[in-house]
Amino acid sequence: MPIPVYSFTGFLDAGKTKFIQETLEDPRFNSGERTLVLICEEGEEEYDLSTYPHKAVYLEVIDEESVTTEELQALQMKHHAQRVILELNGMQMIVPFYQKMPQDWQLAQEVMFADATTILSYNQNMRSLVVDKLSGAEMVVYNRMTKATDKMPLHKLARALNRRIDIVYDYPDGTTEFDDIPDPLPFDLNAPVVEIQDDDYALFYRDITEEPKKYDGKTVRFKGQVARLKNDKPGVFAPGRFVMTCCEADISFMGLPCKYPDCKKLEMRSWVTVQARVEVKRHPLFKGVGPILTATEVLPAEAPAQEVATF
Repeated sequence: MPIPVYSFTGFLDAGKTKFIQETLEDPRFNSGERTLVLICEEGEEEYDLSTYPHKAVYLEVIDEESVTTEELQALQMKHHAQRVILELNGMQMIVPFYQKMPQDWQLAQEVMFADATTILSYNQNMRSLVVDKLSGAEMVVYNRMTKATDKMPLHKLARALNRRIDIVYDYPDGTTEFDDIPDPLPFDLNAPVVEIQDDDYALFYRDITEEPKKYDGKTVRFKGQVARLKNDKPGVFAPGRFVMTCCEADISFMGLPCKYPDCKKLEMRSWVTVQARVEVKRHPLFKGVGPILTATEVLPAEAPAQEVATF
């Protein structure tokens, strides 16, 4: 039987322990299920087992970096746990731990907690760790908010990395507020030709691959490098850009399948301006449906001032 895993991430003193404590005090969440709470870092807050409506909650402190799959399985069996709550260490990358989880553990929810007064500083100094936490989270809770706090930088930080993430603002008086800031795109989707500026390529690529249907039938124009797709049909190439998500170690090429009869004449890695019509079809690159371009114009172009695109 699958073991649901609830993962709570964020940096030290971001509010993870307090939230987990309050959640386990809530009879709607804690109706007696045998719950294993794995603590990967210890902050100022401590768990108080006496406040829970049932006593079937078991705390274990582990070393997130060195713990093994076998040790995790043994802890679950020791307490006959029906579910697992993770309080992860903000200074460790998440994926390596997830890869060590037993096969029957299934991630049910991932929530990030962030101190609104410090998260932008963390992003400047430890960008890769912030990206790691925000990219996979279903929700981010910005706590220690004040009414004077500018929400826009916090909104942009989360949505630039994860277009589907829910954002909650938590205030010291106990009130919360869901983010309702619209996400306007920096290009006009209603224009006869949707012009993508050089600085906007990364956002364009993420948007068109995450929500391809809104581009279906539209004509787009952008600058990219010539690339080929493995095992693709003749007459198809993949104009795109190298994109850096968080750091130099995280640079990858992001291109789109594009039909163009003369693509064999194009020099690999050369810069071109592509104007193309978008259709949403099945393609192996997307492991399902995604945007397929049909070029109406491919012209030589100068490299952009910033050759590696960023968000």
